[in-house]
Amino acid sequence: MRHASGTIGSWEQFTTGVPAALGPPPHERPLTDALARLQGCERAALSPSTLHLFWDLFGTWATRGTAIFFDAGLYPIGRWGIERAAGRGVPVRSFPHHDASALRELLQCHARGRQWPTIVTDGFCTGCGTHAPVRDYFELAQDYGGQLIMDDTQAIGIFGLAHSALAPYGKGGGGTLRRFNLSGPRVLSVSSLAKGFGVPVAVVAGSCERIAGLEQASDTRVHCSPPSIPVLHAARHALALNNKYGDGLRLCLAQRVSHFRKRLAEVGISTTGGLFPVQTLREVSGECASTLHEKLSRVGIRTVLHRGHGKNGPSLSFILTARHRITEIDRAVKMLVCVLRSQQNRDGGNHEIWR
Repeated sequence: MRHASGTIGSWEQFTTGVPAALGPPPHERPLTDALARLQGCERAALSPSTLHLFWDLFGTWATRGTAIFFDAGLYPIGRWGIERAAGRGVPVRSFPHHDASALRELLQCHARGRQWPTIVTDGFCTGCGTHAPVRDYFELAQDYGGQLIMDDTQAIGIFGLAHSALAPYGKGGGGTLRRFNLSGPRVLSVSSLAKGFGVPVAVVAGSCERIAGLEQASDTRVHCSPPSIPVLHAARHALALNNKYGDGLRLCLAQRVSHFRKRLAEVGISTTGGLFPVQTLREVSGECASTLHEKLSRVGIRTVLHRGHGKNGPSLSFILTARHRITEIDRAVKMLVCVLRSQQNRDGGNHEIWR
């Protein structure tokens, strides 16, 4: 989604000039209510970024008798928040990526202590291209009297309710909570709208009690500026577009990703990611990934190089959007094949991707 100045309305001032704790920006509450409904939650709150939210989440609760258990694949921003809690003496443990059984064993050992567990995960992992077992995590949080905090930045605006052939991602774009029908006082979702909705603002959604408590105890709502008024206009515009066109855009996106994967499969190249719009070349890593990234950039194909992403060094990803044309996707595949063949010939016909 894009939000040109002529499409999102006008404003008399860029910011209110006061922190959110002294007075929220005008018309913020209807927006947070809409974002809460989108995710199936009672209440939501806005912040300039997920870093602000994680800073508050793991700072305000640091003295409330909790222990943190986080998925080893957690996105760095969530880790930065956890580091704040660890610095204040909160027990922190990681468990293997998407391994609910290992988490259960940790919690069983932890149950002899007095801290209640906070389980932290990403809703969807772009590294392995799969959803976290969030229902299992949620049930474990319930069983042990704790809570689940989920970074849902990748999923919001993409996944939703009742996925089918005509709605491969599901409907509505409410993210992982909607995808797995999770709600209640033991789950919080933290999301940036910058990915799926194209707006640089973050939202935390959950029960009324949890969100009200977070707002009251927040450090960043006191000491940092709130989201700017133009950003709030853009967020309202994004939700309006989502209500009117969102499911059609998601279907278009799924078709673009399917076409990309099909074209790659025709030349013997596979990717991770399923239908998610971040597609990572499966057999390419290390120096090969770096070389491909550089050479594709020279011919106008922008890719994402994940430096140190895997055990074998950097990996290479393509990011697709609903705005990409089929001809652009075909050109990207064609140029990828050309670069790989050129590299193969230079290496004497023994290239790791051609298996």
